[in-house]
Amino acid sequence: MLKVLHNPRCATSRKGLEYLRSRTDKFEIIHYLNQGLTIETIKEIFLKSNLKPIDLVRTQESYYKKYLKGKSFTQEEWINIIKENPKLLKRPIIIGKYRAVIGDLPENIENILTTIEP
Repeated sequence: MLKVLHNPRCATSRKGLEYLRSRTDKFEIIHYLNQGLTIETIKEIFLKSNLKPIDLVRTQESYYKKYLKGKSFTQEEWINIIKENPKLLKRPIIIGKYRAVIGDLPENIENILTTIEP
């Protein structure tokens, strides 16, 4: 079963979730801004997405622009930054057994759908 980190106030997240719903019902929605993120979940996203932390960060957020832009951070530092500021995480994030993708594009969602059992 897939896990979907979702922000219902975000149009991109809603569109990604809508597309996912049209393709499968085998997922659990996690409202990560309300529930928060664990360090383990953030590490899982980094590992399974095979993306650099900065590729998962919303660089248009005011917090990023004010405090993070132009600075360099280790992966551990990014984990703590995202844990304390989950709004920085791109969305939706879809986490499967072996992969995680940013669900902003249908082709990303299709790529993860190939990894779930029928």
